[in-house]
Amino acid sequence: MTSTTKFEDYFHGLRDVIRAMHSLTDLQSVLDMVVAKTTGAFGAEGAVLRLLNKENNLFEVRAAWGLGERYLNEGPVSAEAILSILSDLHEISIIKDIWNAPRIEHPELTWEDGVRMMVDMPLGIDEPMGIIRIYFTAERPFSDDALDFIKTVAMHCACVIKRVQLMENERSRFDHLATQVEKRSSLGRMAAGIAHEINNPLTGILLYSSNLRKKVEKGSQLEEGLNIIIKETQRCKRIIKGMLEFSREQEPEMMLADINRIMESALGIVENEFRLRQVHIRKELAQNMVNTFLDKNQIEQVFINLLLNALQAVEEKGLVIVRSDVDSKAGSVHMEVSDDGCGIVEENLNKIFEPFFSTKGDGTGLGLAVSYGIVENHKGNIRVISKPNRGARFIVELPIPPHNSTEKDRS
Repeated sequence: MTSTTKFEDYFHGLRDVIRAMHSLTDLQSVLDMVVAKTTGAFGAEGAVLRLLNKENNLFEVRAAWGLGERYLNEGPVSAEAILSILSDLHEISIIKDIWNAPRIEHPELTWEDGVRMMVDMPLGIDEPMGIIRIYFTAERPFSDDALDFIKTVAMHCACVIKRVQLMENERSRFDHLATQVEKRSSLGRMAAGIAHEINNPLTGILLYSSNLRKKVEKGSQLEEGLNIIIKETQRCKRIIKGMLEFSREQEPEMMLADINRIMESALGIVENEFRLRQVHIRKELAQNMVNTFLDKNQIEQVFINLLLNALQAVEEKGLVIVRSDVDSKAGSVHMEVSDDGCGIVEENLNKIFEPFFSTKGDGTGLGLAVSYGIVENHKGNIRVISKPNRGARFIVELPIPPHNSTEKDRS
């Protein structure tokens, strides 16, 4: 466009760009439309659109048209290299000196393509979000009307891109929620089958083991082995019961209890497995622990799941630390399991509590999902802090009811 272009041409060009963008709801389609319509509106040879990736702080090529398509394979540009261009979100940059402009990365290739001038349109509303670069094969003047048109196009492009990004984020969250609902439904159906297929043989094992224990010599190795069989069978039955409660979202059977005692009980159940792996357990239990209302069996199951999860994460002779404390100001009691194991990669931190998600070859992906459901039903919170090769910390927070009694539960 030259300075002699009529104002009506700007208006019709802007109308076409805005109408095309507002008719789309897919982000990539919007970006492709932006570069195509912008190229046509200015009678240019092509355009490239970069968006800021906030995770790595790089401006990545997301769409191109015409001459700009050869830049699709270019790598991202660091924020430092481009933020100076975006220091003013409404400042249009016209680049005529292709060979000496510091922001042109490959001037020789650009020149060979016949590019003799570029216009940079910053994209942003309250903060930088991207940039559109338009390519021209000849220098041309721009009137104030033309520059105002460019700014208006850039502003509307930024608004539409932001709107579609928000729509896609909401759509992604909805899809994730729908997937979770379906997974829970599948878990409920599977849990009913497991209860039928496994509970009956477990009951038989428990019955025969208990009868056999009555007939063996007290204190013998056989009695010790039978005690382990009985204890582990009872734990399996509790796990199945807990999975059923999780899938059906049944209310826990609340009673006044001491988390320290529950943790000690759970430690006793898994102690032998830790000993076999030569993994050391360090206890740091609060001396001022108060009672709170909870389902003792369910919370014990949560703690066992966290302990076994930590055991699988550490090498032999590793360290697992269990802690408890009282946060009177927040009105909650905490129990924590931390390890010095392999840790969790960042992309998995938001997935580990999902049903059926597991990074272990033989894992079912149910342990942490069941734990999450139990804690949620207790109106509590479970979270994880972890980095690869730096271990993991699982923290469970449970509310202290108003006017909580400090009298210990001795049942």
